[in-house]
Amino acid sequence: MSSEKQAVAGASIAASAALTIAKFAAGLATGSLAVISEAVHSLLDLGATAITYGAVRVSDRPPDRVHPYGHGKVESVAALAETALLFLTSIWIVYEAVRRLLAGETHVEATWWSIAVIAGAIGVDFWRSRKLLSVAKRTRSQALEADALHFSSDMWSSVVVLIGLAAVAMGWPLADAWAAIGVAVFVCIAGWRLGRRTIATLTDAAPQDALETAENIVRAVPGIARIGRVRVRPGGAVLFVDVEVEVNRILPLDRVGAIKDRIVTEISRALVGAEVTVDARPIALDNETIYEHVLLIAARMRLAVHHVTIQEVGGRLSVSLDLEVEGAMSLGAAHEMASALESAIKEEFGAEMEVETHIEPMQIDGARGIDVDPTRLAEFTARLQALAAEDGGVERVHDVRVRETVQGLFITFHCQVAPERTVEEVHDAVDALERRVRRAWPTARRVVAHAEPFGA
Repeated sequence: MSSEKQAVAGASIAASAALTIAKFAAGLATGSLAVISEAVHSLLDLGATAITYGAVRVSDRPPDRVHPYGHGKVESVAALAETALLFLTSIWIVYEAVRRLLAGETHVEATWWSIAVIAGAIGVDFWRSRKLLSVAKRTRSQALEADALHFSSDMWSSVVVLIGLAAVAMGWPLADAWAAIGVAVFVCIAGWRLGRRTIATLTDAAPQDALETAENIVRAVPGIARIGRVRVRPGGAVLFVDVEVEVNRILPLDRVGAIKDRIVTEISRALVGAEVTVDARPIALDNETIYEHVLLIAARMRLAVHHVTIQEVGGRLSVSLDLEVEGAMSLGAAHEMASALESAIKEEFGAEMEVETHIEPMQIDGARGIDVDPTRLAEFTARLQALAAEDGGVERVHDVRVRETVQGLFITFHCQVAPERTVEEVHDAVDALERRVRRAWPTARRVVAHAEPFGA
């Protein structure tokens, strides 16, 4: 891509040099101010295209320690220099045209070959403005786009000069000076457009609709509590987009990472050439519960807790929970862990609150076992169904699985209960059944019952 930019900029330099020589020769030979002004214009074009060539070479360099955002704004500086040259050209052309009009100077000779030079210049400017604009769009080069705009205005100013020469040939010699003023008008219009866009880039003005597009994308991403700040600024061919969002602090890190990745992907798809940075700040939501807060404290300490119970007793907050630790850990070490968790919870909610921690061994992870044979499995199933029938709260035991491990038996089964019963009632009934199962098989290391409504 960079080689294509440099190639088209180099071709533009060659074209500007050829047009400058041809126009000066035609202008000096005919005495036409309009043609000479076009020659000066082309000379400035030559300088501008040389600046553009240097700018695209520098802008393609990768970021470094001195320029962490890259060198893209070098193209904007080059475009600003072109703007200054355009206005200087206009001032000189208007001054000389007015002087000739006031003095009544009419030393202009419209020859066929001077007309041919201007006509050829129109063709060259048309070709290179189209070529430069095509490459500028593909490479998002501001300097090449400025050159394309520049040469497009050159083409129309050359048309004005051509009309002036034709008028001179038809007997209106002052038409040349008026044509020169017309050239100056075209040059000023091109300079104004180019300068306005270049200054906007150098002052970090966001491109039209880019900020609104980025904000709408961020607003549509689920999981974001609030949008902090969205900033967009151009830097050559790159559009830098900085996004700050606030997310619920209880979200796991992988979920936060997924939110950030989605923002980057969707903005990059909508804004071609965008380099997106997302900062996600965790916040406590107004509706965050004490239960969620306690789980967050435990997660920060990398501790596994469950059965968290929140109560208010006599106007005082009370929290009880089960803390899972390695079964082989000493009680002293486990107690230190529990005390640290209790202190962290009190620090958040106040020292006057109650915190009770029940320490229990962590569930076995990765235990290897084998399924019991079908005959024993049938015996287990029949016994489980009999145990479930003792109080009638749990029925239809099925999908029984029994595995033998070095730690003991692992027993899992499904059962059905009436769908109108509450979760609390079902939990108590299943707990009672699990206790009877443990009494029936003292070597049971883990008993898991999955309750489901009739017909599920």
